Amino acid sequence: MGGESMTHTAPRSGGTGPVGSRTGQRLSGLAVALGLVLFLGGFAWGAVVYRPYTVPTSSMTPTIDAGDRILAQRVDGGEVRRGDVVVFKDATWANAPMVKRVVAVGGDTVACCQDGKLKVNGKEIDETYLPKGTPAEMSNFPTVTVPKGRLFLLGDERGNSVDSTAHLTDAASGTVARSAVDARVDSVVWPMKGMLERPTGFEALGTLSSPGPLRTITALVIAGAVLVLGGGAYGPVAKRTGASRARRASVEPAGVR
Repeated sequence: MGGESMTHTAPRSGGTGPVGSRTGQRLSGLAVALGLVLFLGGFAWGAVVYRPYTVPTSSMTPTIDAGDRILAQRVDGGEVRRGDVVVFKDATWANAPMVKRVVAVGGDTVACCQDGKLKVNGKEIDETYLPKGTPAEMSNFPTVTVPKGRLFLLGDERGNSVDSTAHLTDAASGTVARSAVDARVDSVVWPMKGMLERPTGFEALGTLSSPGPLRTITALVIAGAVLVLGGGAYGPVAKRTGASRARRASVEPAGVR
């Protein structure tokens, strides 16, 4: 009797067919599709909700410096609360968008400065957003009663801001109509200072505004990008893994039959 030695050679991977398991291909395709929806949907949502601006002056330093790029949420003037930083346009002030902080709303009384602090409705406001060591106002101004439907606005850089205090002799005592507000600043995106902090010094006077959906929008865009990249990488990864397995199994040990 004789034996026959045989060497078995496994078929090499080749051809142009799809790489990876059918389930893997379906899941990768689903990941790419879902990722595109999240990615593009996030950008579309952001474009509807937010408006970008470049701030030309330093009147809001240190919160917003000259040249900073901001994202401001489109809001109705009726949604504005004390402490909000808003973008508005008033023909009496300038024929261009301006960025200031709301310190008093319709019905409030505002005055400065007793004990070196701004007073709204008789309460001293702790303005933590002001540059350290600077007074609440460079010069005192008498008590102003804000008319209904209007806002009293100041810049955070009180010594370098043309704000309501510069228009006290106007018919509206330096106030701006709520309808003049186009947007509420949510974040400084360049340089990346992040979301504006809520001005807690105004909490005792009423509800503060809530941040806009910028964090959610950012999360959707990032998640979409990860899914697109992950799903798109499945094919190359599966191909490399399959090729590696094929090389290991290309030659089987000789056997006797």
